[in-house]
Amino acid sequence: MPGYRDLLVLDAKMAQVDDILAFEAGPTGVPRHLAWAKRLMDICFALLGLILTLPWYPLIALAVKLSSPGPVFYRQTRVGLGGRPYTLWKFRTMRVGAEADTGPTLSGPDDPRVTRVGRLLRRFRLDELPQLFNVLLGSMSLVGPRPERPEFVREYSGTIPYYDHRHLLKPGLTGLAQLYARYDTAVEEKLRYDLLYAKRYSLLLDLRIMLLTLRTLLKGEEAHWKVS
Repeated sequence: MPGYRDLLVLDAKMAQVDDILAFEAGPTGVPRHLAWAKRLMDICFALLGLILTLPWYPLIALAVKLSSPGPVFYRQTRVGLGGRPYTLWKFRTMRVGAEADTGPTLSGPDDPRVTRVGRLLRRFRLDELPQLFNVLLGSMSLVGPRPERPEFVREYSGTIPYYDHRHLLKPGLTGLAQLYARYDTAVEEKLRYDLLYAKRYSLLLDLRIMLLTLRTLLKGEEAHWKVS
């Protein structure tokens, strides 16, 4: 019998089968008959996003270069669908070698490793624009759990039940956890958002999340949960 905490994380529902009390729990991911539609939507919106934002790339690249020494782009291994690793691309927002002394570290508000230009890019999520190429390549989706680093996946998978269930979905540029979780939100609560999305997935939900994300960007609200 699952514990109370497990039922909360899995968004379980109680049901009775004959004389037996049962629980319907666990994420389902994207239904197979909708997977092609989600992929088509990803491609169409990613192409539209690239057409609209590619003219900004030279300006962003110049600003990044002038902000601190180092490359314009930042690439890093993240964990994708089925736990498979892939390379994620972003505009660099931190100083080169920011984790040399600390190792992999979650970033919070007023992180001293982030450049002034980086703060502006993060506020409007412009640093994540190159991930549209990840979406086109199929390693990411527009909506899904936040892409996580292997170091944190190993840590959380060993301590948090059902954490690996996030990998039933492609990681996303935005999602429920990205919209509603904050820096100080417990990882278990962020996981619950991801599992809730997995269980209640629909194309309409994707569209609603994208519209909410657009509203957040237009308001210039800083992303709640960032990782270096």
